[in-house]
Amino acid sequence: MTSAETTLREGLKALALDVSEADIQKMMTYASLLIRWNKTFNLTAVRDINDVVTHHLLDSAALIPLFRQLAPNAKRVLDVGSGGGLPSIILAILCPEVTVHAVDAVQKKTVFLTQCAIELGLPNFRAHHKRVETLQDRYDVVTSRAFASLKNFTDWSRNTVAEDGQWLAMKGVYPEEEIQALDPERVHVERVLTMTVPFLTEERHLVVMTKR
Repeated sequence: MTSAETTLREGLKALALDVSEADIQKMMTYASLLIRWNKTFNLTAVRDINDVVTHHLLDSAALIPLFRQLAPNAKRVLDVGSGGGLPSIILAILCPEVTVHAVDAVQKKTVFLTQCAIELGLPNFRAHHKRVETLQDRYDVVTSRAFASLKNFTDWSRNTVAEDGQWLAMKGVYPEEEIQALDPERVHVERVLTMTVPFLTEERHLVVMTKR
């Protein structure tokens, strides 16, 4: 077992996630795919597999307990500006009962995501090469990770959020200025939760929002 896999297992345990052996192997395969395709597709600035595990896989997995708590009945999730598939691929692996769609305006990224879905065997995952503003479907949860300002994220994806749905925006430091820039007549910030990512000391927050 590699040190990266050991870190992944320990991190998932720290997050109290009961993950099957098959899913752990899927996550490690995904990490390898990300590194391999990154050489030509420039998907991430992180190139070492140990850093991919901590900064990407566990960072995305830290969303899962909060996602299950905040949206226990969610059936459809959209990840906006998914890039290399974070957190969408991890959501699809760890929440097979949920349909996960990823949208990105850069075609090479959605090509990569589609290939990941094939190689990892993720029938609940689909990638869209589009701008989020053009999507017609509605989702119970619309998420993003280091995608754009909260205002742009909510403005661009507003029509994709179901009437009783919510936005879950993954951020680093507490985004005070971004929250202040939101229109309170259009977006209600329900709460901002502190996220704890195993083996990372950087700040992480989850901004939970609904439509007015």
